[in-house]
Amino acid sequence: MNLLTLLLQTTDTLTTPPVLTPTIETASDLNLWDLACKGGIIMIPLLLLSLLSIYIFVERLQVIRRAAREDNTFMERIKDYIHEGDIDSALKLCKKTNTPYSRLIAKGISRLGRPMNDVLVAIENVGNIEIAKLEKGFPWLATTAAGAPMLGFLGTVTGMVRAFYNMASAGNNADISTLSGGIYEALVTTVAGLIVGIIALFAYNYLVSRVDGVMNQLESKTMEFMDLLNEPAE
Repeated sequence: MNLLTLLLQTTDTLTTPPVLTPTIETASDLNLWDLACKGGIIMIPLLLLSLLSIYIFVERLQVIRRAAREDNTFMERIKDYIHEGDIDSALKLCKKTNTPYSRLIAKGISRLGRPMNDVLVAIENVGNIEIAKLEKGFPWLATTAAGAPMLGFLGTVTGMVRAFYNMASAGNNADISTLSGGIYEALVTTVAGLIVGIIALFAYNYLVSRVDGVMNQLESKTMEFMDLLNEPAE
C-alpha cells in the first residue's frame, strides 16, 4: 500500500507541468543627464543661455543691492555742509558714500552757482547714466526669456522630423523604438526651452522691479536736494 501510494505521487509530480514565474524586466531609471543628452544639439545653446542668465541675475542682483544701500543721515550732513559753505566736505562725503544717489548729489553740488534748471538737467543726466549701468545685461535676460522657448520649439520640430524620417526609412519594420529617439528630442527640448525661458522671465522682471526701486530713490534724493538749494533763497 505504501509502495503504491509512493508510485502515484511520483507519477503526479512527473506529469504536472512546472509553474513558471514570469520574469519582469524593469527599465533602468533615466537620470537627468541621460534625459538631457536625448535632447540633441539644441540642448547646447539652451544650456549656454541658462548659464548666462544665472550669471547675469546673480551679478546684477549684487550690484543693485549695493546701489540701493541708503544712509539715512546722508542728506542731513549734506545740508549742514552746504549751509556752512563747506563744499569740499560735501563732495568728499559723496565720494565716500559711493552710491548712485551720492554721485547724483555730487554732480549737483559741482554745479552750484549756475541756474537751477542747469543743475537739475545735470542731475537728471547722471541719474540716467546710473540707471543704464544698473540695467547692464538686461537685454540678454529678455532675449533668453523670449528665445529659449523658441529654441525648444525648434527642437520639437526637428525631433518630429527625425522621428518620421526614421519611420519612413524603416518601412514595414517600423516600431515604437524607431520613433522613440525623435520623440525624446522633441519633448525634452520643449521642456528645457520652457524651463529656461520661464526662469529668465521671472529673473528679468524681478531685477526690473529692483531697478525701479533705485530709480524712485534717485528721484526722491533729487527733489530733496533741489529743495535744499532753494532754502537760502527764501
